[in-house]
Amino acid sequence: MKKEPKLSSLIDKACFDYNLIEKGDRILIGASGGKDSTALIEYFSQRAKRTDYGFEYMALNIQSDFAPPFPEKIIKLFKKWKVPFESIPINISARIKEGQKMNCWWCSTQRRTELLKYALEHGYNKIALGHHMDDMLETLLMNALNKGEFSTMIPNLQYENYPVKIIRPLCYAAEERIITHAKKEKYFGFTCTCTYKDNSTRKEARKKLKLLTDGKLELKEKLFTALQNVNMDYLP
Repeated sequence: MKKEPKLSSLIDKACFDYNLIEKGDRILIGASGGKDSTALIEYFSQRAKRTDYGFEYMALNIQSDFAPPFPEKIIKLFKKWKVPFESIPINISARIKEGQKMNCWWCSTQRRTELLKYALEHGYNKIALGHHMDDMLETLLMNALNKGEFSTMIPNLQYENYPVKIIRPLCYAAEERIITHAKKEKYFGFTCTCTYKDNSTRKEARKKLKLLTDGKLELKEKLFTALQNVNMDYLP
């Protein structure tokens, strides 16, 4: 039987393939308190123990006015892992214009804007987000079916107008692999409880991805590999 790769090995490979972590980097990690960002922060805390790590990092939670408090157990884990952590409250509800409805995409955009603002003010050149393989494949389907565009999130994105990059070190990790790891480390029970989290087309994209891959991990990973092996000679 083929040995399943460790989550840390998948993240190491993504960091190597896409040059996500370089010496001298100052990396700001978005912390939601859920399994994905916690797994990512755990990785950074372990990598920082290596003799040649050569980077600085901290975890930042953007606490919206309608979100539940950041899990105390996760804060204790951060302390155990010696993770620099800060939480900043913002009033997202006050930013909604008349006639505008709250949705997951708009809220995440507001939180990312705050991450960028903090990075610029405190000299961080990279922002690490907890998007995993499923998120990227779901975005691919959303863009293809709703916009007629073959595109998705990418692992290493340079902002056009700012000296900051967005990196996604979990890009090679399917959600099931993160769940397995989080259960093993006993922080799986903490997840997003926002009432708007499925109020979007992403919920439908998630269903379509499961249908397309028959719920099989190997097919999901094969689909992601296809994104790295585009044959333009056989596309219209």
